[in-house]
Amino acid sequence: MTVPGRHRPTETAAGAEAGGREAVALPHKVPRRQLLRVASVACGVQFGWALQLSLLTPYVQELGIPHQWASLVWLCGPLSGLIVQPFVGHMSDRCASPFGRRRPYIVGGAAAISTAVLLVGFSADIGSALGDPGGGETRYRAIAVYLLGFWLLDVGNNTTQGPCRALLADLTGKDHRRTRVANAYFSLFMALGNILGYATGSFSRWFSIFPFSVTSACGINCANLKSAFLLDVVVLAITTCITVLSAKETPLSSAGGLMDSAGETQVQLNTEHEAFLWELIGSFRYLTLPIWMVLIVTALTWIGWFPFILFDTDWMGREIYKGDPNVGTNYQTGVRMGASGLLLNSVVLGCTSVVLEKICRKWGAGLTWGIANILMFLCFLAMLIISSWAKNKEYPQNGLPPDGVVIASLVIFTILGAPLAVTYTIPYAMISARTEPLGFGQGLAMGILNLAIVIPQVLISVGSGPLDQLFGGGNSPAFAVGALAAFVSGLVAIIVLYSILVDVSLSCVDRLWLDISGGSFVEPAQVGPISELSCIRVR
Repeated sequence: MTVPGRHRPTETAAGAEAGGREAVALPHKVPRRQLLRVASVACGVQFGWALQLSLLTPYVQELGIPHQWASLVWLCGPLSGLIVQPFVGHMSDRCASPFGRRRPYIVGGAAAISTAVLLVGFSADIGSALGDPGGGETRYRAIAVYLLGFWLLDVGNNTTQGPCRALLADLTGKDHRRTRVANAYFSLFMALGNILGYATGSFSRWFSIFPFSVTSACGINCANLKSAFLLDVVVLAITTCITVLSAKETPLSSAGGLMDSAGETQVQLNTEHEAFLWELIGSFRYLTLPIWMVLIVTALTWIGWFPFILFDTDWMGREIYKGDPNVGTNYQTGVRMGASGLLLNSVVLGCTSVVLEKICRKWGAGLTWGIANILMFLCFLAMLIISSWAKNKEYPQNGLPPDGVVIASLVIFTILGAPLAVTYTIPYAMISARTEPLGFGQGLAMGILNLAIVIPQVLISVGSGPLDQLFGGGNSPAFAVGALAAFVSGLVAIIVLYSILVDVSLSCVDRLWLDISGGSFVEPAQVGPISELSCIRVR
C-alpha cells in the first residue's frame, strides 16, 4: 500500500504529468451562493430521514415487530453505512464519469432513496397482495418489503450524503474556513429538511388530501405515512436537480489527471489500484493524534445520539402518553406530539447552523463541541427524570398527560437542536481539514469518519432493545447509556481534544502568527490558508 499524503502540490499541469500520478485540481474560490445551492440536496435527503426517524419505529410495531426487537430493524442502517459510504467515497474519488466525480453518485443515491420510500410507504399494500392476513396479525410479507425498503433507504442516504459533503470540500479546496461554512450550509439544509419532514409527520390528515392512499391493507396511520413519503420523492427530485446543476465539476481526464479551468495548481493523489478495504484499513496507520481524538469523540457522541434517534417519538407515545401502538389513540397522539417536538428541534438546529461559524471563531471548535455534548447530557438526564415521574404518576381520566409534562418534553426536544447542529457540522469540518495534509481524498476522509459514526450505531441497535426489555420494556436504559456517553464525550472534547488541537496549532509557527496583544491567531497575508483551528483563541 502506498503512503498517502507524502506528495506536495505541483506548480503546473506538466509537473503533475511528470510525476506519473493522478492529479486533482484545486478549485477556484467559488461563491458562497453556489455552495448554498450545492448543499441543497441535504434538504431532500433529510426530509425522508426525518420521516424515517419520527414514524418508522412506531410503524414497524404496527406491522407486528415487538418493541424490544424494533431497534434491530435499524441495524441495517449502520451496517449499510459501514460498507456503503466508505466504498462510495473511495469510488467517487476515482470516478472518471464525464459528469464529474461526485454528481453521478448523488443522482444514483437520490434514485435509490425514491425507490426505498415507495417500498416502505406501500409495504402494507404489497404485503397484502402477497398474501398477508388481516385482523391485527403479524404481517411477515409486509415486514419483508419494509425491511428491503428500509435497507435501500439507508444505502441511498449514504450514497448521496457522503459524495455531497466531499463535493463541498472539493469546491472549497484548502480554505478550511470556507469548508466549515459549506458544512454549515449543509447542516442548515438538513435542518430545513427536518422541519419539512417532521411537520409532515405531525400532520394527521394527509389521508384526506390523498384519499387514494387509504386501502383495505393500509389504514389511516399507514396512509398518512404513505402520503408523506410521496411528498418526499417530489422534494428530493427538486433539490437533487438544484445540486447537480449548480456544481461545476471537471471530470478526470483520459490520462488520469484532473485539470482546473486554467490548467494550474494541482494536488496529487496516488493511482495504484489497491483493494478498497485494505486502503481504508491501511489509512488508519497514518492518522495523527488529533484525528484519532476527533474519531473517538465522534463515536462517543453518536453513542449518545442514537438511542434518542431510535426512540424519540416512541418515548413520547409510550412513556409520556402511556400508549400502546396497537391499542387506542394515545400512542399515535404521542408520536405526533414527538414529531412536533422534533420540528422545533430542527428550527433550533437551523438557527444554530447559521451562527456556528462565529461561535467557533470565538470559542474554538473543540470547546464548542464539548459544551454542546454536555448540554446533550443534561437534556437526556432531564428525559430520564421526566420518565421516572410519569411512570409513578396517575393521569386524569382521559388518559392524557398533564400539559406541564408535555411542554417540558417539547422544550427538551427543542434544546437538543443546538448540539445536533454541532454534531452535523464540526466533526466533518475537522476531519476534512486534518486529513487533507495526509493526501487522503475527501471521499476516503468521509468514509473514515463514517466508521466512527456507524460502529456505535451497530452497538446501540443490537443492545438497546434487549437492554430496555431487561429493565422493564421502557426506553430509559438506552437513554441512560446515551447520557453517559454524551457526558464523557463532552469532557474529552473540552479537556483532551481542545488542548491537543491548541498545542498542534501553536507548533505550526511557519503557518501562524500569534497576536499576543489581541489574544488570537492571525494569518499574515503572505501565508497560505490555515487550518480550521485558526478560530481558537488563547486564554
